[in-house]
Amino acid sequence: MYLWKERPERTLYKCDWDGCQYFLSNKRKLNKFERVLFLSKSSQFKLHYSYAEYHFTEQQLIPSAPEKKDTGTLYSIRNTLNTFCLALTFHISLGLSARKTAFVLRHVFTIPASYQTILNYSQIAAYHCHKFNLTYKGDADPLQVGDEVCIKVSGKKGYAFFFLSPSRRKITSYHCASNREALPATISLREAVRTVPQHTETVAVVTDGNPSYIEGIHFLNQKENANLTHHTVIGLQNLDTESEEYRPFKQMIERLIRSFRFHTNAACGFKEPNGAIALTTLFATHYNFLRPHAFLNYEVPCPLPELQGIATLQGKWAKILRIATTLV
Repeated sequence: MYLWKERPERTLYKCDWDGCQYFLSNKRKLNKFERVLFLSKSSQFKLHYSYAEYHFTEQQLIPSAPEKKDTGTLYSIRNTLNTFCLALTFHISLGLSARKTAFVLRHVFTIPASYQTILNYSQIAAYHCHKFNLTYKGDADPLQVGDEVCIKVSGKKGYAFFFLSPSRRKITSYHCASNREALPATISLREAVRTVPQHTETVAVVTDGNPSYIEGIHFLNQKENANLTHHTVIGLQNLDTESEEYRPFKQMIERLIRSFRFHTNAACGFKEPNGAIALTTLFATHYNFLRPHAFLNYEVPCPLPELQGIATLQGKWAKILRIATTLV
């Protein structure tokens, strides 16, 4: 093997020996049309063995978190905490846009609020809820399913990564990034398996064919001895046994993505990255701790004793925020 490519985040090594069994095995898998194309354009095929050494730092592997903006604090708002949480109920739990939420507060509850006030409230709440989500998400399953969804930030494509724990249908990881390459996939994977019980021998990861997940699994197995195995579900039809076996798990994350799209469609894109991160964070809070699931007999994925007996959504939001503000 020789040094093939060197980049800031990784170093690539490649074996160019035509007698290598890995190369010969891949070559035998080509169909007759690919064999003809290989004779004239061999660069179109990746048949030789390559090895990637990643250089991600601990600071780079921290999941995206909402910034503490200069829009006030939970204790400096002009309205009551009940009004604050009522805005979260309409904007996050019910998926209304900031403008529609302000309209409802003004014309139904006679509470004067602008759409910018609603956005400010969301960023204040998200800053605290992020710590709450990571602290109270609980143990993750030894099988995790993940995917990413496209969002629009500042008129450009961005991506929100999610991982789901199938048994309780809870979000175990979320991360917003400007691309869908190896680093954001690794960040999401690392957080998803962080709370898997330590006695678990192996953790299976189910994703689509995005190679970034393969690279992330390779890095975590190499650097942190995570002992992850990978299963891919390709396309919309089961053309192989692996896709057929693990497609039910892929459908779970697709339903989560559909729910997330319902909440982001009302926003019609985000002006800045922090807005996307804030909405993604609050969506995870709502999905894990406030949204009943039919599969769980209409329980929430992460039931908390502190929320038992609270009848209203705004009351539950208020309790979550009180708990979140005590976290260091």
